[in-house]
Amino acid sequence: MSLAAGNSAHRPLGRRDFLKMSALAGAVAAGGGVPARATSAPATSAAPDVSAANRAFGAPYQGRQLDRVAFPLGGIGSGMICIEGSGSLSHASLRHHPDVFNEPCAFAAISIAGPQRIARVLEGSVPTWKLFGAPGTARGGEGKPYGLPRLATATFRARFPFAEIDFTDEQLPLGVRLVAWSPFTPPDADDSSLPVAALEYEFVNHTAAPVEAVFSFHAADFFTASDKSAREVRRVPGGFVLRAQPTSDAPWLEASFAACVDEPDTRVDAAWFRGRFRDWLPIVWNHVESGACPDQPPHATSTPSRGASLYVPLRLAPGARRTITLRLGWHVPRSKLRTDRIHVLAPPVPYEESGCYQPWYAQRYRDIDAVLADWRQRYRELRSASDRFAACLHDTTLSPEVLEAVTANLAILKSPTLLREQAGRLWAWEGCKDDSGSCAGSCTHVWNYAQAIAHLFPSLERSLRESEFGPSQDEHGRQNFRTSLPIRPPEEATVAAADGQLGGIIKFYRDWRISGDTDWLRRWWPRVRQSLDYCIATWDPEGKGLIEEPHHNTYDIELWGPDSMATTIYLGALSAAIEIARALGDDAARYTQLLAAGGERLRTVLFNGEYLHQRVVWKNLRAKNPAEAAHGQVTVSPEWRALVEESGPLHQYGPGCLADGVIGAWFARVSGLGDIAEPDLITSHLRAVYRHNLRRDLSDHANPQRPTYAVGREGGLLLCTWPRGDKPPLAFPYSDEVWTGIEYQVASHLIMTGHVAEGLDVVRLCRARYDGRVRNPFNEYECGHWYGRALSSYALLQAMSGARYDAVTQVLHLQPPCTGDFRAFLCAATGFGLVGVRDGRPFLDVRAGRIPLREIAYTPAAGGPRFSSLSS
Repeated sequence: MSLAAGNSAHRPLGRRDFLKMSALAGAVAAGGGVPARATSAPATSAAPDVSAANRAFGAPYQGRQLDRVAFPLGGIGSGMICIEGSGSLSHASLRHHPDVFNEPCAFAAISIAGPQRIARVLEGSVPTWKLFGAPGTARGGEGKPYGLPRLATATFRARFPFAEIDFTDEQLPLGVRLVAWSPFTPPDADDSSLPVAALEYEFVNHTAAPVEAVFSFHAADFFTASDKSAREVRRVPGGFVLRAQPTSDAPWLEASFAACVDEPDTRVDAAWFRGRFRDWLPIVWNHVESGACPDQPPHATSTPSRGASLYVPLRLAPGARRTITLRLGWHVPRSKLRTDRIHVLAPPVPYEESGCYQPWYAQRYRDIDAVLADWRQRYRELRSASDRFAACLHDTTLSPEVLEAVTANLAILKSPTLLREQAGRLWAWEGCKDDSGSCAGSCTHVWNYAQAIAHLFPSLERSLRESEFGPSQDEHGRQNFRTSLPIRPPEEATVAAADGQLGGIIKFYRDWRISGDTDWLRRWWPRVRQSLDYCIATWDPEGKGLIEEPHHNTYDIELWGPDSMATTIYLGALSAAIEIARALGDDAARYTQLLAAGGERLRTVLFNGEYLHQRVVWKNLRAKNPAEAAHGQVTVSPEWRALVEESGPLHQYGPGCLADGVIGAWFARVSGLGDIAEPDLITSHLRAVYRHNLRRDLSDHANPQRPTYAVGREGGLLLCTWPRGDKPPLAFPYSDEVWTGIEYQVASHLIMTGHVAEGLDVVRLCRARYDGRVRNPFNEYECGHWYGRALSSYALLQAMSGARYDAVTQVLHLQPPCTGDFRAFLCAATGFGLVGVRDGRPFLDVRAGRIPLREIAYTPAAGGPRFSSLSS
């Protein structure tokens, strides 16, 4: 039995499963695999309480698992609304920044005629956490529809980009189902960036008598209470628009939200009752309970109502089925958002639109009416395209935990983490705070890990390269690792980030192979080469093939002396540059020499016989004494300086076992560069990470840093451990934490090197933390919600299928890690489809667009588990 088999029968993992995994991993070790040491998973430790969730990976969410479910809807960079596990709307973030606690009073309802009229909000139970401790609950949750009757139970299924909720209620003669979605049509970026969402309410009459009912949707002001702009309500065909008006000194306040249906008998109430104490909500509910369908134009006076309603009378014959499609759209054409390398700046005075971020969709749609017209006209087309993608993505025989990890994190692409400039270029935060972006500038070292956009929307990914090597790179080749917004040259220089800048070179190679656009590569190659030459001169001036001088990195510190994380990325960049130079007829002799020297020194300088580490060096370098070269230190205390002068640079990891210590080798593999160092060194390091850093129970683990990512009886992969002792008294910040983006990076790398069982083990422990009870399954967070690094999970598709399409050569490389038949999703720059092995023969089945194919280079697995044992 494989490690996956314990969960493949759609039952939850329990303590015995995890102990079996450890035992099997030990058995694998006898054949050169990963030994399971008691230090990392003692038999006496308590396993995570996964069984209490009562949910298999890929299965629906129900009961307490619904509590934290919030599934993003919206387009790439267009703003977001979430559909919760109960069916309610929340996280309304339409003004180009996250607004996590903006839960407008917006709800659908059904009112059924009969001897005793039945009225229900079309949602399940309100999660108990909202009743105490959430914003506003100390005042009783005024203005929230929590106290209105609602449906008895809800069951939530995710089929990205669709969320499907089935409701039950014994008192209701109708069956109710909700499908929520927004367009997602890879590789078409434009149709995937629309400011729209849809809620499809399906009703089925299960009785032997006809049912008379009224469907309604009600929305109070959709924008936050802190926004003091004037409001207006107006009717449009089949619905209404809520609009915040701009002012002369704040034009960015203009915003519109709309809801409408295509039903001939629709009535719209744009004149809600105006009174005190939020009197509009009792009056609205009176209408629902009585089955009334008021049809009123907006108030004639200057004081508008607080919202609007639409009503659709229904009559369902016995056994009949009817769907009401509620189309939502929004239009916020301006912002006051402007950043430098990391800080959010005040807008220019007087306000100039060109000096602040403007969304891409604003140049496509002049106003909300244009959004609604296009949404109505192309609804079926966009739904069909999105459904075709979803059907192909989910038509897989890969392990359910892999599919769940990949698809759940695609929600990041619909979150406020991403923005899309008016010219169409992508820009990103690292993640989202509750009410603002977290860490600006498409941070190169964070987005090194993300693989999804490069494959699903290659044109958007290439726009990131053009920002990094364009306005963010100076005449010397030095890059700001954070791009300013609007995208422009930085207003001041900062320290460069070695892992981010070198990683960009690997990404350039990857994006060329995905796109097949050699003209694009040729055009940018001088800037790429300039960047690499800067990196060599700055961090490897002695030409050793090691990154040695102090170098800034994703851990927000400078590492002093050579380390395997930065050095393997360096070797990957050298390898990429060699391949690019050869393709363009350029000289790469120097890069070839450095690559050979670095590969040799990995073994002789950084390998301790078990794993690769850091050799801390701060003397005889070109850099200043570490006490004088403290990047990012706001204040340097006397005790800090004394400790540095006594023991050298702080925040290092030295002899530690770093989880992403060979990330450059992973990066090279997923980019099509193959091995950039001796495979046995890389494999040995990965085995050590699995052995030492994977903890199934963190109860005894001390984490004085940021504990909420994984804590207590939960399991996870620690960023760094010190198996041989000698942990620095002040190791690098975050070292005791668990980051999902690195968990998926390590897991996919393990699978690529033949350690399928161990890789799936890491994935399961990670996703077990995101089961809906404590954390949102569609919001893996790190330094913010919807954190970009978690898009490393997309590499699990490539790892498990072994499939990589090269558009330059039009060759599909297929090297699966398991034996037997399988099928999996594959996306190229011009289309997508299914790839796999059928009856022992490789195949590519194109489902959308086209994927030109000259050859399938198929290398069957020599051994290992069978695919059927992982997903049966």
